[in-house]
Amino acid sequence: MSKKRSGGGLSPTQQAAKFLGVSVLAGAVMAGIALPAAGALGLAAKGSVESFDELPANLKTPPLSQRTTILDSEGGTIATVYSRDRTVVDLKDISPYMQKAIVAIEDSRFYQHGAVDLKGVLRALNKNAQSGGVAQGASTLTQQLVKNVAVEEAGDDPTKVAEATQQTIGRKIRELKYAIQLEEELGKKKILENYLNITFFGQQAYGVEAAAQRYFSRHAKDLNLEQSALLAGIVQSPSRYDPVNDEAEATKRRNTVLQRMAEVGDVSQADADKAKEQPLGLKVSKPKNGCITAVKGAGFFCDYVREVFLTNPVFGKTQEARAKVWNQGGLTIRTTMDPQAQRSAQRSIKEHVYQDDDVATAATIVQPGTGKILAMGQSRPYGINNKKNETTINLSVNQSMGGGAGYQPGSTFKPIVAAAAIEGGMPATKVYPSPYEMDYPAPVQACNGKVWNEKGVPVANENETEVGPYDMREATAKSVNTYYVSLISDIGICPVTEMAAKMGVERADGGKIQQAPSIALGTQEMSPLTMANAYATFASRGMYCTPVAIESITQRVGEKSKSLRVPKSTCSRAMSETTADTINTLLKGVVEDGTGSEAGLGGGRASAGKTGTTDERYAAWFVGYTPNMAGAVWVGDPAHKRKMQNISIGGVGYAKVFGGKVPGPIWRDMMTGALEGRESPQFNLVYIPNRPQENGDDKGDDDGDNGDDRGNDNGGNNNGGNDNGGNNGGDDGNTTFPAPSFSIPEGFIQGTDNGNGNGGGGGRG
Repeated sequence: MSKKRSGGGLSPTQQAAKFLGVSVLAGAVMAGIALPAAGALGLAAKGSVESFDELPANLKTPPLSQRTTILDSEGGTIATVYSRDRTVVDLKDISPYMQKAIVAIEDSRFYQHGAVDLKGVLRALNKNAQSGGVAQGASTLTQQLVKNVAVEEAGDDPTKVAEATQQTIGRKIRELKYAIQLEEELGKKKILENYLNITFFGQQAYGVEAAAQRYFSRHAKDLNLEQSALLAGIVQSPSRYDPVNDEAEATKRRNTVLQRMAEVGDVSQADADKAKEQPLGLKVSKPKNGCITAVKGAGFFCDYVREVFLTNPVFGKTQEARAKVWNQGGLTIRTTMDPQAQRSAQRSIKEHVYQDDDVATAATIVQPGTGKILAMGQSRPYGINNKKNETTINLSVNQSMGGGAGYQPGSTFKPIVAAAAIEGGMPATKVYPSPYEMDYPAPVQACNGKVWNEKGVPVANENETEVGPYDMREATAKSVNTYYVSLISDIGICPVTEMAAKMGVERADGGKIQQAPSIALGTQEMSPLTMANAYATFASRGMYCTPVAIESITQRVGEKSKSLRVPKSTCSRAMSETTADTINTLLKGVVEDGTGSEAGLGGGRASAGKTGTTDERYAAWFVGYTPNMAGAVWVGDPAHKRKMQNISIGGVGYAKVFGGKVPGPIWRDMMTGALEGRESPQFNLVYIPNRPQENGDDKGDDDGDNGDDRGNDNGGNNNGGNDNGGNNGGDDGNTTFPAPSFSIPEGFIQGTDNGNGNGGGGGRG
């Protein structure tokens, strides 16, 4: 709602009563007479004060709210946000015409009187009575400054704003006393500077610099005579004299200001008349506020930064306290966003998935070992649905941070199961029969002594050709469901949920991960940021670091700047280096000759990752990493309605979408650009001997997460023909390791089941 100066809408009779009351009060103050506690003036009424002398001695002046600038990691501007669009400037940076215009129309005797101008009150009363309108105001600029300070302190609270502008004698008394204080402490020039920086000029512009930019696309110091007169005229009633919406009324008001400037001798009558003949000459800059203005497609990252500020206790103990600091603005926030990575992510997203596609994609990149979020983007742009598929829902993050309820990650959850098993002593050479179809083993041990014990729940692989036996390397490369169901049933559910917690893996809706063996197939909804940061744990050899988006913050308060404390990433060991190195070896095989082969980076750059496809192909994933970057890509329908079968995505038709087919290439192109020109470290790989092959062991490679409403995911990627899932420690493309020159820990290669997982519970996932 547009704001206007108090009194701007009163009738001439009301104006006369108001001015008469002000003159009575002014006379009392000038005479040094303490006003009575009650009586004819009614000062005992609610909202008033008992006496002039009992008022607090000092006016509390809040720092003026200003713009906040959000920067990337290299100092480039991402976006400008503000509660009130204001840029504070010194008086020397405000056009002399503007200074004279505001004084002439609002308080022409400003430099002759003190805090109260009795002559001005009587003159304005007479002038307005003659004109039948409101040509001149009665309050001095100092009094108006006091009122504007009260409005600024009220912020966006409508009740407090009403209290700050209410037409009561009690408020006028407070205004008068504080005006006297300001006259004594600041002096005329500083009062004028503060007034021009605090007052509202309409069109979301607070202060003369923002107004000059809004209406004329220039700085306040460059305003000419007629432009200054126009802005000065707006102040009395920004809605009535809005030049954008009522040019005629604004022109009339501007000319009134010009004539007043001539009458008080600020300009000649000839110059005033010449200026009156000029058109308004507007060159309006549309208000640009918020994350919708973000560059490099970083609107959602910008929004995430805002959510971090408003929810993290480091910025204030309460939500109200944090919101007050944010709305106060004047912040310069340097973030972790890497401009090269962000550009690459958005470029890849745009090339592979169109804004008007039936499905969307979201991608996030984080830095292993630091938790820094380097990039965040999606195919549906940040907006308020003026165009098709615009949204303000951040598809990359949890619901509590402005995201949705998340998406089933499918087989991308399987490495977490493998990590839990290996950390518990299970060798990577563990073999399971892994038939094409089987029932979930039951009972299965869960946490807190509970068991999952639902018999007759089937699970199947993606293709009938996927028939074991398989070891962990083959089962991971081919994404064999029955292997991983057997694995979690063997080790129990609790080690898996505990490992997930150590890696920061949580449901996007804030709920608890269910205690059911179907979680091995990725049935619990996660966000891309969660999955990217979890895989960063593998890349950093087992160290999990909480995600962070803010590097530093400085806040300008008045003429000074101070640094604010920001949340830091906390790192903890989620698994041993050996476990992480083993997972890296397994997942390196996925991108080399498994279901993620289309996501491999090549060029000697080490990479690892895992595909995932969910039930009915509502979602498909690729989550992968190098030693120095980890990224997650999700593709699907956020509303969970459109199956990715017989569908066009990015102008390409697909009979079925697999994790390795659409998300994989997005990840590959995104990471290739993000890593260009950067170092290319290698993984610390471990030796995993090949499983002895049997006749007929050659099976197709399929990414299948077989799931339905009972907690099983279904999907797959047919790459066929790989039978050993081999990995290498170098970049020569061999699929087997040379014999190790070091001793292998006892039990690392050979091993037996470390638990039969008696019991199960928690229901179907």
